[in-house]
Amino acid sequence: MNASPRTVAVGGDHPYTIHIGPGLLELGELLAAPVRGRHVLLASDDTVAPLYLARVRAALQAARPELKIGEYIIPAGEASKTLDNFGGAIAALATLGATRDACVLALGGGVVGDLAGFAAACWMRGVDCVQLPTTLLAMVDSSVGGKTAVDIAQGKNLVGAFHPPRAVIADTAALRTLPPRELRAGLAEVIKYGCIRDPLFFQWLQAERSALLAGDDAALAQAIARSCEHKAEIVERDPLEKGERALLNLGHTFGHAIETAQGYGAPGNDNLNHGEAVAVGMVLAARLSAALGMAPSSDTDTLRALLEAYGLPVRIPAGLEPDALLAHMRLDKKNIAGRLRLVLWRGIGKAEVVPDVDEAAVLAVLAEG
Repeated sequence: MNASPRTVAVGGDHPYTIHIGPGLLELGELLAAPVRGRHVLLASDDTVAPLYLARVRAALQAARPELKIGEYIIPAGEASKTLDNFGGAIAALATLGATRDACVLALGGGVVGDLAGFAAACWMRGVDCVQLPTTLLAMVDSSVGGKTAVDIAQGKNLVGAFHPPRAVIADTAALRTLPPRELRAGLAEVIKYGCIRDPLFFQWLQAERSALLAGDDAALAQAIARSCEHKAEIVERDPLEKGERALLNLGHTFGHAIETAQGYGAPGNDNLNHGEAVAVGMVLAARLSAALGMAPSSDTDTLRALLEAYGLPVRIPAGLEPDALLAHMRLDKKNIAGRLRLVLWRGIGKAEVVPDVDEAAVLAVLAEG
C-alpha cells in the first residue's frame, strides 16, 4: 500500500478538503493556506502541546511572518470539555484581539477539536477553524463534519453548534506518539463505518488487524481515508443531521450514556474513553437489533469477535444501573417528542435509524450488560 499523502473532498454549502499523510504538521504553506486574516489562536491540550505546538507555530510563522499567534492550552481528557474552558478559549481570542477573519487551529484530539471549534463558532458569531487532529479517533470522526460542542453534567455534547472547518489536516505521523489504548479507541470508530454501510471495509478490517494495531503507516492512512470518504459523503448530503447523518451515531447513544454515567473521568482511571464506550454501544445496538428481529444474532457475534480482536471492550462496565443509563439515553439529541430514536442495523453494513424504539426492549438489553 502507498503511504503518500492523500486528500478527501467534502462538498456541500461549505466545502473543504481533508489532507491525510505523514509530516503535514511541519508544512507551513499547507497550515497557513486556510488562514484568511492575521490572527491565529492555537488551541491544544497539555499532552499534545509539548509534542507538536512549537513546530506548528514555527511552520506557520515561517510561511506567514506577519501572523499574530496566541495559544490556549487545556488539561487533556474529556473532563476538560466544559463551558468554563470554552469561556477560557473565548477570553484567549479576546486577548489576542481576534478579528472577524481570525482562525482557530485545533491541535489535538476530539476534546480540543470540539471545544475549539465551538469557540470559533461563537466568537464574533463565527470565525474560521482548521482541525489538526492528532488522534485516530479525531481523524476519522470528530474533526470531520463540523459538529462542535461541550459537555454538561446532564450529558455529552448538549451545548454546541454546527460549524464546518476550513480544512482538516491529519498528520498520520502524530499517531506514532499515540498510546496503544487511544489507537484502539480510534479503531472502534473506523470499525463503525464498516458496520453502517461497507461490509467489504469490515472484511478488510478483519484482515488488516495486525497491521493496524502495529501502527503501520500505509494501513492507517487507508483506514483514515476510507472512513473520511464515508463520512464526507454522508455529511455532504445531510450537514445538519436531519436524516442520514444520524447513521454515523451507531453505538453512540448507548456509548454516550455510559460516558455520562461514569462522569467523563480523567485519563488514567478505569472509566471507558469515547471509542471504548462506542465499541460497547455498537454491540448493544447489534444485540437490540437481534432482539427486535431486525438482524441475525450471528452478525452480533461477528462484530463482538472483531472488537475483542482489536482489544476493545464489549460489555457495560460493572456498577452502572440500567435505569440510569436509559435515563441518559432519553436526553439524546436524536430523540423526537420524547421517544427513543436509535441507530440499529439489519446486519453488517446495513444500519438504519429506527424511531420510537420500545424502552422495555432497550432496558432488557442494558440489564444483560
